[in-house]
Amino acid sequence: MDDINLHYRFLNWRRRIREIREVRAVRYKERLKRMLRDGDILRYHGNSDEVGCFVAARPLSRRNRYFEVTIVDTGVRGMIAVGLVPQLYKLDHQPGWLPHSVAFHADDGKLYNGNTVGQQFGPKCCRGDRIGCGISLDSDDGQLTVFFTKNGKEVGNVEIPASPEALYPAVGMHSLGEEVLLDLNAEWGMEDDDGQMIVDSHEEDWGRLHDVKVIGTLLEYMGKGKSIVDVGLAQARRPLNTRFHYYELEITDAGEKCYIALGLARRDYPKNRHPGWSRGSIAYHADDGKLFQGSGVGDAFGPRCFEGDIMGCGIMFPRDFNPDGGDDVDDWDLDMFPKPSEVQNDLYANNEDEEEDEAEDLEGKKVMVFFTRNGKVVGRREVALPVGGFYPTIGMMSTGEKVRVDLHPLSG
Repeated sequence: MDDINLHYRFLNWRRRIREIREVRAVRYKERLKRMLRDGDILRYHGNSDEVGCFVAARPLSRRNRYFEVTIVDTGVRGMIAVGLVPQLYKLDHQPGWLPHSVAFHADDGKLYNGNTVGQQFGPKCCRGDRIGCGISLDSDDGQLTVFFTKNGKEVGNVEIPASPEALYPAVGMHSLGEEVLLDLNAEWGMEDDDGQMIVDSHEEDWGRLHDVKVIGTLLEYMGKGKSIVDVGLAQARRPLNTRFHYYELEITDAGEKCYIALGLARRDYPKNRHPGWSRGSIAYHADDGKLFQGSGVGDAFGPRCFEGDIMGCGIMFPRDFNPDGGDDVDDWDLDMFPKPSEVQNDLYANNEDEEEDEAEDLEGKKVMVFFTRNGKVVGRREVALPVGGFYPTIGMMSTGEKVRVDLHPLSG
């Protein structure tokens, strides 16, 4: 009976993942008109009588709250606009012209806030200038603070009645020859006294970092990438639980060899071992599509993953799951496990070997771990939950690798 129930729960999970994928396919699709996109380059492709507009696939969020545009060529008139618009914004209008949109225009330095008449706001922008747009994290009461920057310095801000999920990065153009470089993953922070940028690093999400640099939600491999001990490891501060039971990463740069692994591991997992290689861990490896479970030898499991692919990992907890073994609970208490007082970042430390505590009893309750690729379930494996839980753990091992992580993709 338990096997039958587990089978039906797994089918429900597959349906849920498929639904999420279908929603994303519709929701997360960029829109553009009279524009050509070549990688991160946007070019005007009209006759100067009509507006060209680009709307990004994803809205700004509290985790990804800023983007930038660098003017490569101002063209004939330099009528380039940078701002935020609703998802279904009319693409024959400049950002800021229609209701519920706001934009900074490079040709006149004016702010357009849902109106074709602009207000004087900042300096004009020309070739080589970098225009940024972002949202403030302390906005509330239905009001959202949108700010604009020029070459890394804030120009000004405006409050609008909106939520972050309703505003998408947008770029408008209106004359021949206009061209910009788009960076939808830019980071923003105020400058300190030394003029260095302070980035919202999200390091508080991570309990252990070794040869990995955190830039917002982006993880970048910083190791040597020369041997199997040159692993870069990132382990989340908190384990998966019945409330937050799934996480994802997007491969934004496969690096030299795409030695990227996504999985789960015990809290004291060795820092120079890929997830899945040592006891108390399980991982799906992008380079060969194999599943590694406490061994350096993997099993054929799923397809290989490449740049742009989204890999996911989650746990199907039993319905009566209780980490304490006491009364049944609906949610895993996120504070029940001790956490380090600050992130342990061994970015520039030597790769000395870590001793494993052979005396530790890793066997615990059985849970079903599953993996996904681009929203489709790849497979599952029943494993024993380590004492203290399974922590989201990511490994990288070749130069240039970068991934963007969402620890709570199913929330909200």
